[in-house]
Amino acid sequence: MTHDTGDAEGGLARIERLLESGERDLVPAWQRATRGEPRWAVTAVILLAVAIQLMLPHRLALQPYWVLPVLELVLLAGLVAANPHRVEPRTRPLRLLGLALMGLVSLANGWAAVRLVADLVAGRAGTDAVPLLLTGGGIWLTNVIVFALWYWEWDRGGPMARVLGQRQYADFLFAQMQNPESAPPDWEPAFLDYLYLSFTNSTAFSPTDVMPLSRWAKMLMMLQSSVSLVTVVLVVARAVNILK
Repeated sequence: MTHDTGDAEGGLARIERLLESGERDLVPAWQRATRGEPRWAVTAVILLAVAIQLMLPHRLALQPYWVLPVLELVLLAGLVAANPHRVEPRTRPLRLLGLALMGLVSLANGWAAVRLVADLVAGRAGTDAVPLLLTGGGIWLTNVIVFALWYWEWDRGGPMARVLGQRQYADFLFAQMQNPESAPPDWEPAFLDYLYLSFTNSTAFSPTDVMPLSRWAKMLMMLQSSVSLVTVVLVVARAVNILK
């Protein structure tokens, strides 16, 4: 009887493994529960954004100029301490902490962009083309990072919700979702994919190989293209005028 019971339990275990394997083969990774993505990429680009903010002319920042960067570093330290290796579900306050961090980065860069545009329109941006181009380039690059963070944070409820695989409908349609055979079976969008999306939207001013599906995704991409277009056109036009 004991031998028969052991065989039955072993058979059930094999069936469960086969079912789990079949589920992994049939359901793509981005639609099922998986491990959280590594945190290093998000941490690195946020640190880059903070560094750019500190290098911009202080007249473009909210005063005192060091307050927002310091707050951003404090919030980032809290997120890293709570989830040092991977972005995985923990608590709602942790998500709110991440949203607050992105809000501060967005506020700092948005304020700098508005001040730069105002200076360009009023003719107060200086008479040297190189610092102007460097300033505009820094704001443009930070803008890419800011929108990449928002895309990453809101697509299908954010990185912590995507780990659970509970949301069926995506806000952004990546090429690997349309053609699963072109990607490994464990592929799912990570932060670098959203960074690429943000970069191409800022350079092409339109979707490339990643399509926005939800209304909020379309509106956010439209806003990013508008900000990028205004910044690039005004900065380049002023720099060309100075060089002449």
